[in-house]
Parts: sequence; C-alpha cells; structure tokens
Amino acid sequence: MIEVVGVNKHFGEAHVLRDINAKFSAGKVNLIIGASGSGKSVTAKCIVGLHEVDTGQILYDGRNFTEMERNDRKEIRKEIGMLFQGSALFDSLTVEQNVMFPLTMFTEMSREEMRERANFCLDRVNLNNKNHLLPAECSGGMQKRIGIARAIAMNPKYLFCDEPNSGLDPKTAIVIDNLIKEITYEYQMTTIVITHDMNSVIEIGDHIIFIHQGQKWWEGTKEEILKTDNQEINDFVYAADFMKEIKEMLGKH
Repeated sequence: MIEVVGVNKHFGEAHVLRDINAKFSAGKVNLIIGASGSGKSVTAKCIVGLHEVDTGQILYDGRNFTEMERNDRKEIRKEIGMLFQGSALFDSLTVEQNVMFPLTMFTEMSREEMRERANFCLDRVNLNNKNHLLPAECSGGMQKRIGIARAIAMNPKYLFCDEPNSGLDPKTAIVIDNLIKEITYEYQMTTIVITHDMNSVIEIGDHIIFIHQGQKWWEGTKEEILKTDNQEINDFVYAADFMKEIKEMLGKH
C-alpha cells in the first residue's frame, strides 16, 4: 500500500497540490485522473520522489519515504517499476538490453541470470524471440510492452504507469490496459496509472482518484464514477460522445 498524507506542493507562487490525502492498495489498479494541468502528474511525481513535497508524507507500506535519506530512498526505488509515457527505451540498446538495464544497475546477477530474467519478462508480455531487435524496429504497442517488461524486471512491489496508452490506437490500448491489469493481479503489485483515457477508467479502474485544480475532488470505483452527481467529474467523464451515450443508456435501465 502507498499512502499520501496531507501533501502540499508549490512551484513559486502557484499552489499546485492542496492537502492531498489518498490510499493506493496492493493488488488493485489505482488510477489518478484529471484534466491537463489539474495536478495529477505532479501528484505522481511527488509520490516517487521526483518532486519534493512542501508539507505532508508519502508512506510505502508504512515506511516514511518523505523523511528518508538518499540511500534509504534508493532501497525503496528498487521496489518501484516505471512505465513512461513515451516508453523511454534506449535507442542504441536491443530489446533484451533495455529490459536488462535495471538489473545491471541494481542487482549483482550474472549476465546469464539477467538474460533469463529478461526472457521471462519478455515472454510475460508476449514478446518471445524479439530480443535482438532495436526499438526503432518495433511498433508503438511493442515498445509499450517492452517498457512493461523492463518495469517488472526487478519484480517490483509498486508499478507506476504514466499515460500508458498515449499515442496508441484503441485496439492496442486495450491490449496494454489488459496487460497492466493482469500483471497487477498476478503479482499483487500496488499499481498507480496516471491517465485521462476514459476507456482505461472503465476497463481497468479498480480505484479512481480525480484531481481537480490541485485538490482530490472525488474518489471511488469505475461503477460509481458513472453515477456520481459531482459536476466537475461529470464534465470530465462525459466530455467524450461515447461516454454521453453510455450515460443515456444507463438512464434507460
């Protein structure tokens, strides 16, 4: 479990996050949603320590990440897997080398052990026998799956996914969503997904937090989000025509 307790964050005069409190449970796909500029990405960056909070605490299974020294934080970061928005693969490294990269940085595995782990992770995301390709030889969907394989290489307790469906066609986005959900349940990870994709919300959102103007505005499940009376979240959720159609269909039943 990850807990965010009373977090505030300023950038100069701008009060970007205002007293954010949230709990993200293991074995669930936890989503942070909100419009561009709402503070959802800043919230995630504070959780992983890319931004320092002004006040408040970040707790990883009760461990106070906020007050830790650098070396102690490094130990927790070894337990974190990251899937970046643009996949963030190293262009000059092969698929296998990209997946092995965190293992070379943070473990004392032999080269053969690292290869075995990389092959296991690539097999888990259905990319067998793609080891020697370069990222430029892979489609966008394949690059996302390579990113997931690299993210789980260290067998993390916590998985962060930043806009995992960005730039993907709807069919491929569903594949990535389902893969994130399967891995979360299989390994009982605490998964946090930052997204504005309502397809992802409906498909995989076990626990959803809506950030609006730097505040936690709403919290609930994917079933509850379709029935809430909260005006701001309705404006966000039903901005897409297909979501308006869903609401109309629900109203007929």
